[in-house]
Amino acid sequence: MDSVYVSCPEFENERFNLRFISINDCDDLLKVYSDKKAVPFFNSDNCNGDNFYYNTHERMEQAIDYWKFEYNRKGFVRWSIVDKRESIVIGTIELFHRDSKDYFNDCGLLRLDLRSDYETKTYIIDILKLIIDEIYQLFKCNIIATKAPSFANERIKVLEELGFLSTENKLIGHDGREYSSYYFKKR
Repeated sequence: MDSVYVSCPEFENERFNLRFISINDCDDLLKVYSDKKAVPFFNSDNCNGDNFYYNTHERMEQAIDYWKFEYNRKGFVRWSIVDKRESIVIGTIELFHRDSKDYFNDCGLLRLDLRSDYETKTYIIDILKLIIDEIYQLFKCNIIATKAPSFANERIKVLEELGFLSTENKLIGHDGREYSSYYFKKR
């Protein structure tokens, strides 16, 4: 299999398609990243203070350009989540391999950003089932980790159903800052 950074795979089921982000997704993604109800669910740990609240077309374009830049330098992959029934992009998934001196070493770190009306158990499980089993091979890791704050009830239900466990272990940022509320799943 080619590296995820050479050829970005797509994943699809009856309802959703995960495909590499595109500047053409800007209008739909602006509705996600300007959704004030959705922003608290976004994982902005270790992102230099960015909270991913974008409320202008220009700022959303800059974010997409940056995500493409990171892909090209093999920093992370960001997929757009397409609702095939509605023909709209309703969020993104970011994934990268993380090596560290903390508990989250040799880890595929997953970030799921969804428009607030898609933050339901039914949608989240349909989306995550598309990619969860592929992460270990795609990102050459033995553990998958994702953040789910205590108020993310629907997300937490899905993670537990998919075999993720809550952990008190902290993710240590590049500046030494500690981040909590992580769930993990070992291979």
